[in-house]
Amino acid sequence: MSHVLLPVFALVRRADLAEVIGSALAAKAAGAGVRAIAGSLGRPVETVRGWLRRFTSRAETVRRYFTVLLVDAGVDPAPPGPARTVFADAVSAVVGAWWSAMSRWPGVGEVSPWLVACAVSGGILLAPSWPSKAINTSRL
Repeated sequence: MSHVLLPVFALVRRADLAEVIGSALAAKAAGAGVRAIAGSLGRPVETVRGWLRRFTSRAETVRRYFTVLLVDAGVDPAPPGPARTVFADAVSAVVGAWWSAMSRWPGVGEVSPWLVACAVSGGILLAPSWPSKAINTSRL
């Protein structure tokens, strides 16, 4: 058995950087279509569709997890209001948790929300096993 340490900018089993995938997720949350997103990122449509499908299937879990993180990390947290879709709510929660962490630790602002999401999830944000049972999800 071998183990590989993943850099903070990479998601497990994804060839693209977390920031590229995060850009696609943010564009979808803003209402862009898969073909437009793929074209703007220079990625195959099926690749982008796969990211969006996986995130869609996990959107409620991601929303809950990052909303708890937002509240726990922030100095004076302000959870985002409801968005048009659960998908957009989840993206807002990720960005909100990043803002909240920045309020406590200003250095966090030097990286993107998607790098923070990648680090918080241990690189498995889009994996079926995240969040694992080892993570305390009682507040989720």
